[in-house]
Amino acid sequence: MRAFIVASTLLCSFAMSSAFAQAHYTTAETDIGTLLDDPAAVAVIEKYVPGFSHKDQIDMARPMTLKAIQQFAPETYTDKVLADIDTDFAKLPKKK
Repeated sequence: MRAFIVASTLLCSFAMSSAFAQAHYTTAETDIGTLLDDPAAVAVIEKYVPGFSHKDQIDMARPMTLKAIQQFAPETYTDKVLADIDTDFAKLPKKK
């Protein structure tokens, strides 16, 4: 019985890590630092927020999400803009 529990736990952990690794970026959950490190993600954001990756304080925003910075510039990061970015993120190849 104990071996079954251990095997089940390992299988669940592997499945969860695989699912997480294949997840798409999102404006609500993916930190800006991760997005900035992926040229494809930067291209998506730049499409909707030109100059995003070159802003003076962008490095300070690395641990935040796009959804989190919406409160600081709601006219730029509207719900529609974030939804459009999420739509384009979903089209990017899944990360390995």
